[in-house]
Amino acid sequence: MQAIRLVLRSLGCVIALALITATGCNGKSAPSTSPTTEAQTPPKMKMTTDIPPEITTPDSVDTRIGTLKFFDGFPDDKTTQLVYDNLDFQRGVQAFLRGIPGASIQAFLPAAKKFGGVDGNVMIFEDLMDSKALWLTPNNSSVYFYTWLDTSKGPIVMETPPNVLGVIDDHWFRWVGDYGNAGPDKGKGGKFLFLPPDYKGEVPKGYFVMRPATYGVWAPGRGMLVNGDPKPAVESIKKLLKVYPLAQAAHPPATKFTNMSGIPHSTIHANNFHFYEEVHEVLEMEPNEALDPETLGLFASIGLQKGKPFAPDDRMKKILTEAVAVGNATARALSFRSRDEASYIYPGSSWWIPSSSGYQFLLVPGVFDLDSRSGFHYWATGVTPAMFAKMVGKGSQYAAAFTDSSHHGLDGSKTYKVHLPPNIPAKDNWSFTLYDNQTRSCLQTDQRFPSVNSFDKGLVTNPDGSTDVWFSPKLPAGVPEANWAQTIPGKGWNMLFRLYGPLEPWFDKTWRVGEVELVK
Repeated sequence: MQAIRLVLRSLGCVIALALITATGCNGKSAPSTSPTTEAQTPPKMKMTTDIPPEITTPDSVDTRIGTLKFFDGFPDDKTTQLVYDNLDFQRGVQAFLRGIPGASIQAFLPAAKKFGGVDGNVMIFEDLMDSKALWLTPNNSSVYFYTWLDTSKGPIVMETPPNVLGVIDDHWFRWVGDYGNAGPDKGKGGKFLFLPPDYKGEVPKGYFVMRPATYGVWAPGRGMLVNGDPKPAVESIKKLLKVYPLAQAAHPPATKFTNMSGIPHSTIHANNFHFYEEVHEVLEMEPNEALDPETLGLFASIGLQKGKPFAPDDRMKKILTEAVAVGNATARALSFRSRDEASYIYPGSSWWIPSSSGYQFLLVPGVFDLDSRSGFHYWATGVTPAMFAKMVGKGSQYAAAFTDSSHHGLDGSKTYKVHLPPNIPAKDNWSFTLYDNQTRSCLQTDQRFPSVNSFDKGLVTNPDGSTDVWFSPKLPAGVPEANWAQTIPGKGWNMLFRLYGPLEPWFDKTWRVGEVELVK
């Protein structure tokens, strides 16, 4: 009897070991429950009817992820694990594309905390923003300033200066409002009150009231140059811009300014695994009510959930590392090589607009333009109707180019030219600014500002009133230096053409910016 007991005990250990092996080392692997018998043709029974073939699953299906095998519709072990890996990968890619807006905002916070852009303090570029600052597609022709508002401890007041263009976006990069020339203060300056999402207290009078869906609020602005001089705007901003808690409105603390011109820093979200950690930081800081259940469910499916640590196991981390690489590649294609014909300003042109579906990224009411939203946020910063609205003589308009007239990517080792016909439709000024394809920030060349502006000293126009602008690694012979922007051999680049105070010929397209022509 003792021998029989030993045999049975040994057999039990073998069975237990087999079950542990089949379930894997963590709870994520699929259990092994596949039938071991070969599939047979079932007999015809009394209740048998003809089954429509389109509702059945073959025993073997060849797909892009491999051959999927079933026993009468039941997936085997390999197939089950394969499709779960694929599902987690797909959701990782979609979480990247959907999470870009939040991660992009979150990427500002390290620099803001380090240099003084939080807690009522402001970062300002007194001598303009040069290419040492890694920001998504900024310009070099206005005075940027930036502050991060946190209403988690109560309402915040921001007193704004006149004649600025300011935007208010929430932590998921959705438009809340404007201040300045496109805001309710109509460019005169005013007092703006920011309320927390859960605020139920009394709202005092005398403020432009903003009710963002998140506690965190991104509130940058731009001051206008006066005849190319930033000093008047800087003086006005530093004198009149104030940020303080509503509770201290009677005796507001002084707002401190940090001059960021020439200081290297980055505000760009990650394109590796750390991206998901940035999204998790946003989720931890903001109420779930700020997002829809579908998006929260997408994030939760890969372990991104408010109140829970983001700690994927080795299997999941490997899948997400690959997913973020594919998501990044997808976002680059959406931005740099859009397949949406509506996003191009002219038929067959390389000139592209940041969003063909407006600041809300809607194809029609209630239907998101997913590709445009992801492509825009990967490449650009700031969301406001003022970027897209037709305001003749006010605001600004944008056109981007990633390719030349033959639709080849722009190569820093080559020479290109853009011809601007006479009567450029800009009441104020126009500019070209060059960006690095990798960082989507200003191209770091020997020129402090990688741009050509209409107010640049020495800019030469042709006898007929047209203007030619050149882009190359070295100044072409006979070309005025003010008409040239430097590029870098071995680097790809893209650019934005901006019109400040755009006039009607831009909108009705009777005036057209020339294509980016390769000069051989």
